Amino acid sequence: MLPDQPSPVSRRKLGLFGAAAAVVAILVVVTGIRAREEASARLRDWTDDQAIPTVAVVQPDARALSATLDLPGRLEAYYRAPIFARVSGYLKSWNADIGARVKAGQVIAEIEAPDLDQQLMQARADLASQEASAKLSEATLNRRKTLVASNFVSAQEIDERSADLSNKNAAVKAGQANVERLEALAGYKKISAPFDGVVTARDTDVGMLINAGGGSGPPMFVVSDISKLRVYVNVPQNYVPLVKLGAKAVITVPEYPNRTFLATVEASSQAVDVNSGTTRMQLGLDNSAGELLPGGYASVRLSLQRDSVPLHIPSSALIFNQKGLRVATVGAGDKVVFKTVTIARDLGREIEIASGLSADDRIIVAPPDGLADGDQVRVVGGAGVPKGKPAHISEKQDGKG
Repeated sequence: MLPDQPSPVSRRKLGLFGAAAAVVAILVVVTGIRAREEASARLRDWTDDQAIPTVAVVQPDARALSATLDLPGRLEAYYRAPIFARVSGYLKSWNADIGARVKAGQVIAEIEAPDLDQQLMQARADLASQEASAKLSEATLNRRKTLVASNFVSAQEIDERSADLSNKNAAVKAGQANVERLEALAGYKKISAPFDGVVTARDTDVGMLINAGGGSGPPMFVVSDISKLRVYVNVPQNYVPLVKLGAKAVITVPEYPNRTFLATVEASSQAVDVNSGTTRMQLGLDNSAGELLPGGYASVRLSLQRDSVPLHIPSSALIFNQKGLRVATVGAGDKVVFKTVTIARDLGREIEIASGLSADDRIIVAPPDGLADGDQVRVVGGAGVPKGKPAHISEKQDGKG
């Protein structure tokens, strides 16, 4: 009898079991691969999604401001006259010290000028001599004329005597002019005030040698009219069109920290200083009480008058690089669009824009590094200007645009 052999049924079962195991293994492998591919796809989508920067945007704030500009200024007397001597000599006396109030024409000093006195005496003596010579020439001419009819005097002699009289009269007129000139100079021995005011400086004393003219030393006196003051202030070029003639200004001074004084813009130099980039403006300030001192420092708050409503953006939105001063905005499809802007004023936390933006632009508040034109961004937060934000009503000039 032959040994036992496997039955065909058992072989068939083994084949089916092996095929089933192979299918299961293939399904496990395919399922694992698909799971890994789906996880990789989700990871790529998540990574791409995280790569899109998230930004907050605002719209430019359009506010009609009655803005002011604070600048340093200098007080000066409305009229100020340094007084120099017109004659040389020695100071005989002075009658008004610093702080004294004087009237127009009041004598405040007297000069002793012996040289001038002697010149005047000599000029008067010369004039008297010339007048006597002219009288003698006239008498001689008249006597010669009476002898013309008797033919004792020729016409030639009459002409000569007439010419001599003309010369003598001319010498008399020259002598009179010289005397009047010296008399006028002698009148300057008395120094008088040119107008009502205060003596704000005295740089002379009795017995001091006085030199005529104003180019060889300080003035003897300075008389100032301080009933009205001039306030000089240098306005930066970009603010000049906003400061109108007749505009009001508020003045504060260190000696009166709790008080203000009202001034009016009276004149502008109508030119820009090439060294400072500013225009000098003059303000008029009433000082009838005499409380303010000429030459003093003052803080000037000028009112700015605008023809249009400015746009304001957060200062953090500005980008300055090799391409200039720009602002990142969010355009259609949430794509980044850079716009070149110019600054009108730097207000600290806010920037007043002169050009480059419109009121409906969406401004990125804090642009991330590496942002470029056309980049996709995710916008969060509102697109409008926060409500209830207090408006700036004054800004101090600190040298920024």
